[in-house]
Amino acid sequence: MKIVIINYGAGNIQSIKFAIQRLGYEAILSNDPEEIKAADKIIFPGVGEASSAMHKLRDSGLDHLIPELKQPVLGICLGMQLMCNYTEEGNTKGLGIFDVDVIRFDNQVKVPQIGWNQIESLDSPLFEGILEKEHIYLVHSYYAPVTKNTVAKTRYGVAYSTALQKGNFYGTQFHPEKSSVVGEKILKNFLKL
Repeated sequence: MKIVIINYGAGNIQSIKFAIQRLGYEAILSNDPEEIKAADKIIFPGVGEASSAMHKLRDSGLDHLIPELKQPVLGICLGMQLMCNYTEEGNTKGLGIFDVDVIRFDNQVKVPQIGWNQIESLDSPLFEGILEKEHIYLVHSYYAPVTKNTVAKTRYGVAYSTALQKGNFYGTQFHPEKSSVVGEKILKNFLKL
């Protein structure tokens, strides 16, 4: 199986690569469109600020490539947010895969949300064998509200989308590579798709 982690200069790519290795697979880091198109599974990571990450995607032409991919694609954290229509962070237009706008948590809660929280309302093959209320690891100040593409929720002040799915596109607001046994199982489920 050919697994590509998109390397566009805005990702936590090494920790994801090590998590894949722990599962017994190898992943390549690449921003080459032909290599990405030839992959069986694609991971689209993201750490940092949305407008500069989107700028890097546009510079490499990946903003046009990613929405056209036909194989399973997993966006993680900022990667998931960039797959949405728009994010308030940096007033940034996204890739438009998920029909939802990403907004900032209000002042009722401490931002960023950092640490462990529960996942619920699980409705995707990503969560096969995962129990309701399991704990996952998050670091974020912006979130996708609950939408028709929501396949898991987490509550932090409000209930929000902690995972999205549309066709071959999957997104997790949480970091599976940092979410212990639960995250490992979710990554394994993705690789089995």
